[in-house]
Amino acid sequence: MAEPVTSKKPPDWKPLSETVQDANTLRMESMNAHHDHLITEIETSDGPLGTTLRAVYEGDELEKFKTRLDDHIKSHDKEIERMCNYHYQGFIDSIRELLKVSMDAAQLKDEIQADNQSLQESCSPLMSKGEQLIKCRRIQRNIASAAENLNLCLPVLEMYGKLQDQMRSKRYYPALKTLEQLEHTYLPRVNTHWFSETMSDAIPKLRERIKEASMSDLKDFLENIRKHSAKIGEVAMKHAAEHNNMDPSIVIASKKKLKKKAPPPPNPFTGEVDLEPEPVAEDTPELNEEEMGELSAQDLIDFSPVYRCLHIYTVLGDREKFETYYRKQRRKQARLSLQAASNMHEAIDHYKRYFHDIVGFFVVEDHILSTTQGLVNRAYMDELWEMAVSKLAASLRTSSAFCKDANMMLDIKKLIVLFCHTLRGYGFSVGHLLELLLELRDQYSDILTRQWVEVFNEIFDDDNYTPIYVENEEEFLGVVTQFPFQDDDLQGSAFPKRFPFSEFVPDIYNQVKEYINACLKFSADLHLSHTEIDDMIRKSTNLLLTRTLGSCLSSLIKRPSLSLLQLIQIAINMNYLEKSCGYLEEYISSITGAQNDSIHMARLHGTSMFKDARSDAEEHIYKQLNLKIDEFLDLANYDWMVTESKGHASGYIADLVAFLQSTFMSFTNLPEKIAKTACMSACKHIANNLLEFIRDNDLKQMTLGALQQFNLDLIQCELFAASEPVPGFTDGTLVMAFADVRQLLDLFLNWDWSVYLADYGQAKSKYLRVQPQVAISILEKLNNADKKKNNLFASLKKGERDKKKLLDTVLKQLRGLVNGTTPQVQG
Repeated sequence: MAEPVTSKKPPDWKPLSETVQDANTLRMESMNAHHDHLITEIETSDGPLGTTLRAVYEGDELEKFKTRLDDHIKSHDKEIERMCNYHYQGFIDSIRELLKVSMDAAQLKDEIQADNQSLQESCSPLMSKGEQLIKCRRIQRNIASAAENLNLCLPVLEMYGKLQDQMRSKRYYPALKTLEQLEHTYLPRVNTHWFSETMSDAIPKLRERIKEASMSDLKDFLENIRKHSAKIGEVAMKHAAEHNNMDPSIVIASKKKLKKKAPPPPNPFTGEVDLEPEPVAEDTPELNEEEMGELSAQDLIDFSPVYRCLHIYTVLGDREKFETYYRKQRRKQARLSLQAASNMHEAIDHYKRYFHDIVGFFVVEDHILSTTQGLVNRAYMDELWEMAVSKLAASLRTSSAFCKDANMMLDIKKLIVLFCHTLRGYGFSVGHLLELLLELRDQYSDILTRQWVEVFNEIFDDDNYTPIYVENEEEFLGVVTQFPFQDDDLQGSAFPKRFPFSEFVPDIYNQVKEYINACLKFSADLHLSHTEIDDMIRKSTNLLLTRTLGSCLSSLIKRPSLSLLQLIQIAINMNYLEKSCGYLEEYISSITGAQNDSIHMARLHGTSMFKDARSDAEEHIYKQLNLKIDEFLDLANYDWMVTESKGHASGYIADLVAFLQSTFMSFTNLPEKIAKTACMSACKHIANNLLEFIRDNDLKQMTLGALQQFNLDLIQCELFAASEPVPGFTDGTLVMAFADVRQLLDLFLNWDWSVYLADYGQAKSKYLRVQPQVAISILEKLNNADKKKNNLFASLKKGERDKKKLLDTVLKQLRGLVNGTTPQVQG
């Protein structure tokens, strides 16, 4: 077997176990050195040991450190024991020396006690006297200190007493000054005393009491100013009226009854109640005119509470709060003043008090503005004024809408004008209120218009609709001075004289002038130009004439109770009222002073209105005349089967003609055209009705005798037409109204059928107005009458047979004309 190979080590290498043992030894030595270093730091350090202790606990050798620390402790214990053994003999020697000193000290103590006892006994009287001296010195020092403190405290107490007196007498502003001196001057001198602290604590409460008391006075002032503002406003408006040359009596309201005041509240500091006042007027006591003329706002009301309260709040640093409160309360009062009573339209005194209250409010605020610095400013005043103007305008619009009295509207206008003059004097803009006056002017015109409706209707009801008769010169002048009428013939005629118009003409003319004067009253003091006033009055007068008077005339003309003669008189009256419009225009120009401004002058529309009313009256005249004619025509009672006529006209025709003759005599004062139209209308109406009599479809039979009687009635009507019942008809124009009936009757009475049939359709035909249908209808009625009369013996008489044959032939030819075929006329 082969021998194992053995490895060889380097000659300088150690065994592995020895190397590990050397490494452990080095590590242990390093660790021990580290622990020794830490222990040395702990022993020698005078500062914090946090770092060192952290180093101890951070490693894993805490137990080994403890072991190393125990080894150090044992080493130190051995060192201490060694040192004690070395110094033991010196310690024994020191103890022995200390015992000897103790004996000497005891002896020295006994000697000191004996000396002290002897000293105490000898100094006892001296100590007694010293204590008495010290006590006396202390008393003397206390007395001096007390006197000094009393000298310091007496002014404080005197000031406090003065403060209480001022508070009791309600002199709050001086009390506030006293309080300031007490707090800043006197109390710091005695701040070491207990009552100083009490007073210091009471000072804020006293300030609050002063503020509350002054605010209470301000509230009383606000309540008082609310009561007195109406009187202040009345005085201010009276001054403005005198300054602007207006009647001051317009602002004076009726006196109010006395009433008892409520008892005053107790004094907030003393609790005392003042004596109950005597009953006083609800407003301020009535003043005579001289006293009122000399008074101003500050004479009627004491403004010191508001000044005092303003100063107090300014000193206390609450001025802004006070200003806010004052303005807020005055805004509330302004709204109350501007709130109109619901029944204000019932009496002018309600308007007066309303305006007085508003004027008084702004007069007071203007006084506050001028006598205080910043309590109210112009922006605040302008804001209040804008609110007041809007609410005032709304209230006046509402209340005036219920007003039915023109005189009250005039008083309201005067109050508004005076209100504007008054507040313009205090720097307020009144342009919107002047615009309101223009609105009220329209309402005033409406009220006047409603009143004049009653006036006009009353005039119409009272008129007798007959011409005015005057017996003497005085009555004649009474009429011509009231109404511009000129007639030389009437002027030169003898009494009694008759005017062509009735009483309502001068009455209407004068009432229109009264209306113009009433409109002019509203324009006074409005500072309008002559042209503006003239234009305003003309517009209002036009409305009166066209709407009011026109409507009244229309209603009058449509009254069913009016007779024909009354309608004729109304038409005549319209003619003269129409002519009077020019005089009304001259009257307006004379009272407004606008004669020279004729270029810009508006014209009255009364002329056209009276023309329309006259036309309406004429239409009703025509209708009434025709209705009256119908009444006569209704009396017609023809016997259509009569064989011969009576030889004279019917009675109803005679009555009708007599009526027409008397009626047309009253047309003499009517314009010729109207009279001619009425006459022509009446004749045409009669002719149409006569024609309808014989064309009546209910009439089945008719004789030639009846036609002859009808012809007599027609002749009577033609004679009336030819007699020229009204001037202006010539050449038989009026008779032509009966041409239709005349040609028809002539055709039948003359039995002129050959001419009719031959000329039919020609412009110059003798019977041009006769229609074939009408002729056929009458021929059939005549034929029916003949059949009934000659039914039994007609075939026995040759003449009757020829007549019937001719009648049949004519009927056949007429029907041919109607159907468009024209048979030849046979002889």
